[in-house]
Amino acid sequence: MISTARVYLCCCVLSVVHVSVGEMYTSLLNIKQAISVERKLIDYLKTYIDYELERLEDVKRFYSRVSNLHTELYKGPSAAMANPLAAFTLIKRLHSEWLNVVYSNEALENIQALRSSYEEEEADLPQLEDLQGAAKGLMRLQDVYALQVASLVRGRFQRITDGVPVDIYRPAVPVLLSGDDCYLVGKVAYEQGDYYHSVQWLEESVRLFRGTGGEWSPENAGTLEDALDHLAFSHFKTGNVSYALSLSQELLHHDPMNGRVLKNVEKYEKLLVTSPPRSLSRGGLRRPSSKYLRTRDTYERLCQTQGAQLMHYKNPGLFCDFFTNGNLGLLLQPVRREVLSLQPFVVLFHDFITDMEAEDIKGLAQLGLRRSVVASGEKQETAEYRISKSAWLKGPAQSTVGKLDQRISMLTGLNVNHPYGEYLQVVNYGIGGHYEPHFDHATSPSSPVFKLKTGNRLATFMIYLSSVEAGGSTAFIYANFSVPVVEKAAVFWWNLHKNGKGDEDTLHAGCPVLIGDKWVANKWIHEYGQEFQHRCSLNPEE
Repeated sequence: MISTARVYLCCCVLSVVHVSVGEMYTSLLNIKQAISVERKLIDYLKTYIDYELERLEDVKRFYSRVSNLHTELYKGPSAAMANPLAAFTLIKRLHSEWLNVVYSNEALENIQALRSSYEEEEADLPQLEDLQGAAKGLMRLQDVYALQVASLVRGRFQRITDGVPVDIYRPAVPVLLSGDDCYLVGKVAYEQGDYYHSVQWLEESVRLFRGTGGEWSPENAGTLEDALDHLAFSHFKTGNVSYALSLSQELLHHDPMNGRVLKNVEKYEKLLVTSPPRSLSRGGLRRPSSKYLRTRDTYERLCQTQGAQLMHYKNPGLFCDFFTNGNLGLLLQPVRREVLSLQPFVVLFHDFITDMEAEDIKGLAQLGLRRSVVASGEKQETAEYRISKSAWLKGPAQSTVGKLDQRISMLTGLNVNHPYGEYLQVVNYGIGGHYEPHFDHATSPSSPVFKLKTGNRLATFMIYLSSVEAGGSTAFIYANFSVPVVEKAAVFWWNLHKNGKGDEDTLHAGCPVLIGDKWVANKWIHEYGQEFQHRCSLNPEE
């Protein structure tokens, strides 16, 4: 039976698309692939359980048989010894049967078969970086959308408005977080010295662990004692020494011989005697500052509105129309155009792409997806303020990519052929995937944008390949409006003034995706090659 189990488990391994090590959290596509991996692990575990149950049934039968002998046959020592058959079977059981049950390799072989199957899948399992990245994604969503941690723990996405909890999004099937889930998120913040977040998540962890009576589960990485330990020090670092002392004393009830905690208690007691508690807690809980995000308040407000601002829509100069751009190819089927902003000039082209084309583009991009990078001097590198994966696509005129290029050229009147237009960049966002405020055009002469030797990025054409349930808007920071994700639509704007200078009003951001799988395709069009399509102005200030 055991050899059969081992063969069955090992032969169940199926081939899957491998994901980049430590980058699973940066793309929702990788999360979908991880679901299929866990589905196989569930099958392996079910097989292991079945064989272990069979083994336990054998052990229970042995137990029942021996117990019955002691309640029925062995009522007295003399009766048992008088029967040679009983004596023989007793000696045999004690010599070999008990030995076989106690030292059976069956359980070991079952678990070894399960481990072997698990190890076959290890290449496609999340790494530590993925766990940390996913935790940071939750904290990012918490901050940008002002979500309450207590609500997230219950599977609800809520923020407080005028003192009342308001649902931003309420999933049909809520995902509840355990004390261990909260502990791991809090621990990630703790290890970064981010006590603002560690306090909030570890408070929930301690509450949930207390609710289970501190009972440990085999799948947990942390315990009530671990959560109390980290929470106590987090409160100490924020200046709340009295609460740090209280938590440390609670921890000593569970682990009275912990020398390090005993020293902390002594230290906290001395601090409370020598310094008034009020002066120690003056700082309170403050969000960590952002090195890159200098427009955080505006950015978060625009993301939270999940759409354009009311004042923006009151602008009488904005309008909707059926647009042909004077192109004969659009006369019979004009595009629905919505002008979103005059400065900067931003328009939304509805139903720019078909469902089939969007799926084709996503399918073509999947194998080429890599962690998105940002410009850093003359080089490009990954960054925390851009969480996504991207791929570059090119194709002949008759391909889906080629047809999109032709359509973009018809709508914009620009030359989008390479190198005057960059190849189509397809982006899939990850857990809390976002791109903090940035310019598409280069702001430094050393930028990699100039490697094409076709000038700066004149314009951006961004296609929404999917919809999202919540979040993911494109926020224009200085222009003070945001564009929600409109599936199959495309957003177009000019990055440069006619004099070639960058338009600072185009500072924009991809808001974190709260719920959904966001895919976009970007087409960046450069200055050169547009001399007759987009003429310069006689006014050098324009």
